[in-house]
Amino acid sequence: MNVVRSLSRPMVAAMFVYGGFDALRHPDPKVPRAKIVTDPITDLLPVDDTDAVDIVLLNGAVQVGAGLTLALGVLPRLSAMLLAASLIPTTAAGHRFWEETDQRARSQQTIHFLKNVSMLGGLLAVATAPRLR
Repeated sequence: MNVVRSLSRPMVAAMFVYGGFDALRHPDPKVPRAKIVTDPITDLLPVDDTDAVDIVLLNGAVQVGAGLTLALGVLPRLSAMLLAASLIPTTAAGHRFWEETDQRARSQQTIHFLKNVSMLGGLLAVATAPRLR
């Protein structure tokens, strides 16, 4: 296996494992922002008892599981795609810089938004990388 890939996968995965564990341990602080994205989605679902806490927990579990498998090189393409799919709503809910009125908060949220866009690019590169034999 390529040494660079062996080193880069855990580097990309680290933030997801950390953030996923944080979401699993402390979902409540994330719920108000998550509701911006989850409420329109859950309104479309035929299930009545799905709430934002459950979705935050599910997202955290996906990030931990896919992050660990990516770090270990197990199904790296699938892992990267799952992480990419979890990152999009996380970014849309958590880093809405365009809604910030305070310049300092807007600047911080812009940085976090762009960081997530960069991570998404890295995940897409992993997901579409040619296989090494």
